[in-house]
Amino acid sequence: MPADLPILIVGAGQAGAMAAGALRGHGYAGRILMLGDEAHPAYERPPLSKSVLLDADGAALAPIHAPDQLAAQAIEWRGGCRVQAIDPVARLAHLGHGETIAYSQALIATGGRAREWPQLPIGTPHVHYLRTLDDARALRESLRSQRALVVLGAGFLGLEIASTARALGLDVTVIESAPRVLPRAVPPALSAWLAARAAAAGVALRLDTRVREARADAHGVTLVLDGGEQLQAPLLVVAIGQVPNVTLAASAGARLHAGNGGICIDAHGRTSVPGLFAAGDCASQHRACADAELRLESWQSANEQARLVAAAMLEQAAAPAATPWFWTDQFGLNLQMLGLPADELRYLTRGDEAVDAQAPRFLLLGIDGRDRLRHVIAVNAGAELRPLRPLVDAQVAIDPAAFTDTTAALRQLARDALAAAPAAATPHP
Repeated sequence: MPADLPILIVGAGQAGAMAAGALRGHGYAGRILMLGDEAHPAYERPPLSKSVLLDADGAALAPIHAPDQLAAQAIEWRGGCRVQAIDPVARLAHLGHGETIAYSQALIATGGRAREWPQLPIGTPHVHYLRTLDDARALRESLRSQRALVVLGAGFLGLEIASTARALGLDVTVIESAPRVLPRAVPPALSAWLAARAAAAGVALRLDTRVREARADAHGVTLVLDGGEQLQAPLLVVAIGQVPNVTLAASAGARLHAGNGGICIDAHGRTSVPGLFAAGDCASQHRACADAELRLESWQSANEQARLVAAAMLEQAAAPAATPWFWTDQFGLNLQMLGLPADELRYLTRGDEAVDAQAPRFLLLGIDGRDRLRHVIAVNAGAELRPLRPLVDAQVAIDPAAFTDTTAALRQLARDALAAAPAAATPHP
């Protein structure tokens, strides 16, 4: 391939923008062309469900690269630009308006889209989905003109929106088909604890509840629940998950994971197609800490995969991916999670988890049958994850009694556990 052809990044979200910056950080001096289908330069998505909904002036939006940074790093960004097809043999990208771009290597960072509820698809009056900045701005205006909100889905996004709406003074009802909140992310005891906190904040939770029928009219949305009860919603937010955008990669011949639908990548972000990489919410990757191939929809995962892809494109060495880490802010709480949950783990509590405390602060330590630390959840205690990270990375065994004793210094406990671990202990990102 000619040396002057650009590295093409399809998708100007977290993964795409971070990969562009990482390429420059590794010393790449060639062209970088980043194409995004949104009209806005790359921005952080986590604030969309929180501060962006609260801030009418838009100051809460966090750009990944300020416009002057894009210019300083010579990153070419084109918004409102959709790639229709990629020819990986000729290394050509065909754009929707007929333009063709030749490239040297390409990164698919197309992210995901909100999962639609067939009964109330995107565009239905009084119904909102939240995935983009424009979605957030439209929802923000609706929240300011209504007094009540129904949220469908009690995952991270649904609970964050519910928390924000309560801060704005709306009456909020959350409907979840599962018997608990955050069913795939936290253990049952913490689900119950969070549900109590949400209820104390004024949220009406309808768990283990399914919507049999829904219809929209000029006044809002009518939901018919399984038992026949009708619920009126002047405003409805559907937050039932995300679907990876993989059509472009699949049409280029990239292998998809049969279970999670993501683009299969190796530890360095390579797809099954030479010269084609993938990263972010659309990518599926084997995670040793779970011994499974997963598609992790997280800010940290997008950043890590972008970093590794940039190094691989330039054939440079890079540190392995870090252990998965997530966070959420809701109902006055900051929750940070290190590692991944698993059914076989049992959880120890370090600290005071009184549900009615104004500012509770505690850790949940997830250990397996050999007392190895594999998952940590910090509630208003994110700083305490730092000394525990090496233990989770290497799945080091801990003394349950010692680690739940709040009079013992956590850093010293972690150092002692790490020193006593077998020399063969190795990280498992």
